Amino acid sequence: MRAVLQRVSYGKVTVEGEEVASIGKGLVILLGVGPEDDPKKAAALADKCARLRVFEDDAGKMNLSLLDVGGEAIVVSQFTLYADTSRGRRPSFIGAAKPGLAEPLVEVFAFALCEMGIAAKQGVFGAHMMVELCNDGPVTILLEA
Repeated sequence: MRAVLQRVSYGKVTVEGEEVASIGKGLVILLGVGPEDDPKKAAALADKCARLRVFEDDAGKMNLSLLDVGGEAIVVSQFTLYADTSRGRRPSFIGAAKPGLAEPLVEVFAFALCEMGIAAKQGVFGAHMMVELCNDGPVTILLEA
């Protein structure tokens, strides 16, 4: 499982011109699921995202987590995080989990954030989404579980 975290001052997702999720200060999390992933990995990665200290304290140090700042999250399923570009010029996505496995694990991940008290919203699995955000810092971090 792979996650790209972007610390944002705001973020939103629209599908076919309709806003489906929006947040203020928090994280936009692009989440890729691999074929070997399971609910335990999804919950563990959600915990890591929630507790990762990427927000600044009063001294300007990245010392606070999403939980500490009371931030929100948007989880966006992103199978393209498993792109293989080692051959040719067209990415292969055979390393990504099939939708039947990936969709429930994205749900487990988002639910785990909610259980920790984070207002976690989601894009629409499998939809063509427009993701808008203001990356604060910029801070962008890749995590793997």
